[in-house]
Amino acid sequence: MELFKDTCLQCSKKITEAYSTSFTLGIKTLDKKFHLPIYAIYGFVRCADEIVDTFHEYDKRQLLQEFKEQTFKAIDTGISLNPVLHAFQCVVNEFNIDKAYIEAFLKSMEMDLEDQAYDRSLYEEYIYGSAEVVGLMCLKVFCQGNKEQFEKLQKPARSLGAAFQKVNFLRDMRSDYDERGRVYFPKVDYLNFNNASKAEIEADIKKDFDNAYVGIMNLPRSARMGVYLAYVYYLKLFRKIQNLPATHILKERVRVPDNTKLALLLGSYLKYRLNAI
Repeated sequence: MELFKDTCLQCSKKITEAYSTSFTLGIKTLDKKFHLPIYAIYGFVRCADEIVDTFHEYDKRQLLQEFKEQTFKAIDTGISLNPVLHAFQCVVNEFNIDKAYIEAFLKSMEMDLEDQAYDRSLYEEYIYGSAEVVGLMCLKVFCQGNKEQFEKLQKPARSLGAAFQKVNFLRDMRSDYDERGRVYFPKVDYLNFNNASKAEIEADIKKDFDNAYVGIMNLPRSARMGVYLAYVYYLKLFRKIQNLPATHILKERVRVPDNTKLALLLGSYLKYRLNAI
């Protein structure tokens, strides 16, 4: 069973490396004991996201329903022949991750199957399920059973997940609308998106980043640098978006170059070694 478990965890690692160089870099700067559990969480999240975002030639609703059923069966029985789900259930059961987080996540994925306008309530529900609970799952791993620490850091973890997701929404605004017919931001008319609307969204994101920073500084040192690196990467992306007009967001996907990512890594490592984070 240990060989099977390790092989499944390695599958989730491969998925993470294939889909996100940024998150892979962040995970590698965590203490080694956290690497495979966080890869397992990312692998699970990525597979569900792929179902709703890219499997257009298949019955996405049916695939997601089967994925959901198989997920909870794996958690309840402690085994799955699906490598991603077996790796994920191992982490869920080892770190006592609340099933309610998983249910909320899958609910948000189901919301992506519908073409709908998001009001404030639906938007907040979607953000919670698609991003905030992922932060909480990771926090469960980082706290390693320390309930007091987890309770203290819940709100900042949610803020960090929300900030990441909202930055993604801004960055991917054109592709979400053109390819999937989605506009996540409440009361935003894509065809009339302007600098005033953009500035209002950015003010909300800044609050999330500010709230998240406090929590990062109180994370266990073994987790702090990896989370901080993800934070500074997204903050860099956010500031780059802030400096561009709304018209640019609707024309071109904003990116952070690889050499800038490397500079952020080196700067974060230096701060970590100097106990500045």
